[in-house]
Amino acid sequence: MSQIGRTRALMVALALLGAFPVTGRAAAQPGLYRNPVPIAITTGGQVENCPDPTVVRQHGEGVQPWFAYCTTDPRNDQDRSPSGFNFHLMAILRSFDLVNWTYLGDVFQSRPAWVAPTAGLWAPDVEYVDGRYLLYFAAQDTVAGGSAIGVATAPSPAGPWSDSGAPVVAPEAAACCPGSRRALLDPDFLRAANGHDYLYFGSYFGGVSVRLLNPGDLTSDPSTETQVAIPNRYEGAEVVPHGGYYYLFGSATNCCNGPLTGYAVFAGRSSSPTGPFMDQNGVSLLAGRVGGSPVIEQNGNRFVGPGHNEVFTDFDGQTWTLYHAVDVNQLYFAGAPGFTKRHLMLDAVDWLDGWPVLNGGQGPSDAPRSAPAAQPGQVSRHRVEGVAADQPGSLIGALSDEFYGSALSPQWSWVRPPTAGAYAVAVGVFTFDTQAADLFKGSNDASVLTEPTPTGDYVVETRVSVSVPAEGCCQNFVQAGLVIYGDDDDFIKLADVSIFETRQTEFAKEYAQEPRYGNTVVGPPGDWSWLRIVKRKRAGVELYRAFTSPDGVHWSRGGVWTHQMGPLARIGLVSMGGSGFTARFDYVRVSRLAEGGDA
Repeated sequence: MSQIGRTRALMVALALLGAFPVTGRAAAQPGLYRNPVPIAITTGGQVENCPDPTVVRQHGEGVQPWFAYCTTDPRNDQDRSPSGFNFHLMAILRSFDLVNWTYLGDVFQSRPAWVAPTAGLWAPDVEYVDGRYLLYFAAQDTVAGGSAIGVATAPSPAGPWSDSGAPVVAPEAAACCPGSRRALLDPDFLRAANGHDYLYFGSYFGGVSVRLLNPGDLTSDPSTETQVAIPNRYEGAEVVPHGGYYYLFGSATNCCNGPLTGYAVFAGRSSSPTGPFMDQNGVSLLAGRVGGSPVIEQNGNRFVGPGHNEVFTDFDGQTWTLYHAVDVNQLYFAGAPGFTKRHLMLDAVDWLDGWPVLNGGQGPSDAPRSAPAAQPGQVSRHRVEGVAADQPGSLIGALSDEFYGSALSPQWSWVRPPTAGAYAVAVGVFTFDTQAADLFKGSNDASVLTEPTPTGDYVVETRVSVSVPAEGCCQNFVQAGLVIYGDDDDFIKLADVSIFETRQTEFAKEYAQEPRYGNTVVGPPGDWSWLRIVKRKRAGVELYRAFTSPDGVHWSRGGVWTHQMGPLARIGLVSMGGSGFTARFDYVRVSRLAEGGDA
């Protein structure tokens, strides 16, 4: 080989190691990958934690690296000093294939002057805009008090990053509570088709909002602020244009609850970047009975709590997402029970009937998958693999009840019978007054109407209405719905529940070990809500998947909880969380799972 040839070969090898990009040369075709994607530390070890990821490709022709960034956190179990864990101010990662990543360093070595001395810098969003890179981030607290959104600039995605010197969105009072501070978290930048630049931000307290950015994108106009999602439902907004719409992705519930993390991603869409964003059922993300179509939900494998995603397109036109999830086999940082690790995940997003779903609806992948077309000239081998609908099969009459007559059928029995007059059967409806009682950790005083479960796989469905108002606060946490009941400390619950301004369908699990209780959510409730739980058993593990519908026709496919309650578990109905309201159950139908169903 000539000296020129040796030099070129060395350049290519160094480029593949991340030393510098190769331009004007086609990259090898993508291979396979497996979640979580690996992140190497050049001095040894792996990054095992990358919450709230964002990604950007270095601008330029030919082969260029991709860069990802993570929320402030330790890298792994060993990332600590005598005083405790090292919290990196937004780690920077680099990859040429979107699969194999290398840790380069951190965005900041110290916090900007306007940020409180111990505040976390969270949820970065990086964009290439008008010849430079912008990194928006959430400051957990500021020297002025309250959370805010900051922005830094750099000539390269590797840095160096320079803070703008002041918040792009300053702390402000929440509409609900004058004098308190809005959770100004989780920024997302969008350059819309109308030529304007927008910044989305917000979390559970205060909801998600959007503002116009001023020219230069380092400041924003408070007078343009518009709310796009109701409080107490979503955070981690990600807005993506597709097919003539803007899709708002938002994450819901608890990001960091160990094995009971139920974080999940939902979407609504709008023809305008400022909304209103509506889900597949035509329900607004601003509605009290809050809308949102499931996109990323846990599926019963080792990953739970998938959420806070970033959406991008590869060079073959396939949509992908980076997100984080919790591995049940590697839950917490060593020596810090409760400090949940969140791994970097990669999966394809498929668009079915105009709506995004992860891996055709299969959810987070754990087996080898085809990698993205990360570089020009590559072709993605990803193919849509849909899932079978979990449909009720033959009805099990002995366990089903249409509530005809004037008394409960013989298959039912009570755990802690309610007071006289608190329930009735009439005109095909079982009415059950809500109780100032609950099934929640140590608060186990609610009545549960139960019947046996069938052997094998089954589907149980009910139609329920709760008399809480459709809008307004606060009837916390009045609820009614289905349970699969092992005992007071072991159950699965799917219920229409009131949570501050919202009404949501909560899918929860409790078991007799810490952290005891965890929840995810499904689709919007209605005047009447259809609730369905599909139970399967695979490799000795019970898998429970939730479905909800506001009309009995259009169903939202929710997540999966695993449990081990055994054959003595019972199907139950609950009406609890606060007195003064009434739940009405139209029926309970128990069926075999139709052949071809897949929980």
